[in-house]
Amino acid sequence: MIPSPPDVETVTELLRSVIDPELGADIVTLGMVPSVTVSDDGVVSVGVKLTIGGCPLRAQIKKDVETRVAVHPGVTKVKIDWGEMTSEERSNVMLKARWNARENAPNTEVPTTTRILAIASGKGGVGKSSVTVNLAAAIAAAGFTVGVLDADIWGFSVPRLLGIDDRLEAEAVEGHDKPMIIPRTLPMGRGMLKVVSTGFLVDEDTALMWRGLMLNKAVEQFLRDVHWGELDYLLIDMPPGTGDVQMGLARMLPRTDLLIITTPAIAAQKVAARAADMARRSFLRVCGVIENMSSFTCDHGVEYPLFGTGGGQALANEIGVELLGRVPLEPAVAAGGDTGRPVAIDGTGLAATEFRAIARKLIDEVAPPLNMAGCSARMLTMAAAALDAADHPKSA
Repeated sequence: MIPSPPDVETVTELLRSVIDPELGADIVTLGMVPSVTVSDDGVVSVGVKLTIGGCPLRAQIKKDVETRVAVHPGVTKVKIDWGEMTSEERSNVMLKARWNARENAPNTEVPTTTRILAIASGKGGVGKSSVTVNLAAAIAAAGFTVGVLDADIWGFSVPRLLGIDDRLEAEAVEGHDKPMIIPRTLPMGRGMLKVVSTGFLVDEDTALMWRGLMLNKAVEQFLRDVHWGELDYLLIDMPPGTGDVQMGLARMLPRTDLLIITTPAIAAQKVAARAADMARRSFLRVCGVIENMSSFTCDHGVEYPLFGTGGGQALANEIGVELLGRVPLEPAVAAGGDTGRPVAIDGTGLAATEFRAIARKLIDEVAPPLNMAGCSARMLTMAAAALDAADHPKSA
């Protein structure tokens, strides 16, 4: 007896086992199969739309479609009708792929109770690293354990900014079947910093001539093979742009919030908007904007907007988030970076005050610690801060 041909629903279910190797999801879910027909003599015709006509994965997808559908005993032949997606269809496919990656995020060593903040911008030269270490130091000084991940693999600068030059080492850790990388630690006020950077693996003047895949793998290793331990916060100093590292972090840490850094210049504002767009396309929350190098005030009290005005507020308005602060241009910030002592720790100038104010706003309002979201825990923290202030009154 000749087996009956499958129905369309059966063929569609068989096609769900065909995975696009690049996008990491099945071709039905991704919307790459616009049509399926089955003739009475068992010939199955499958419409497949590729993101581009010359897709290098076409041969692999063809083989998988034919193999998967042909397993049904009622199929006599498999035909594929190739097509190319429109721009709108490509956007929809990428949206589904990113959502699928988010929902199937791999395991990392970052605790689920950690609040993750990625410090990002669309371009270099806006002071991301300086903002990262000063915010991390200010949050840690308030009594928290803060991880700092220097994900700017090419342009690492966090080790110098924090005055750490030790090498990373691996140790046996209970519960793990292989040695784990141990972060460098640095006491900070009432808290602690845990720091990881490629700067702890190579000399400062060594050029890392790595391509995108290697960069992404390095960041993955820092998330999977580093024994972070307990963390209240993890601040990630992102590389400029919206490339492989950014997409990799969005896939591995889908609960990340982004802080966008810009300068007052309109050009920097426009480029930074791309980082916000990348975040939202990856389903990440943008929790605020910080304007760095906002102005310079001379010894006579005259303020000079060296890089223009209004860029931070304009960007915040454009992407619909709060401008968390405006950090002025001060020599003390650069000096603190050169000596490895962030100005936010014990600095007395306007920049130090602004960094501490932004950190406090993050802790209290914008991104409170996930393991202290309850009212009782936050009241205890506020009480501790009040007692600390009473024990160390400001000098008149």
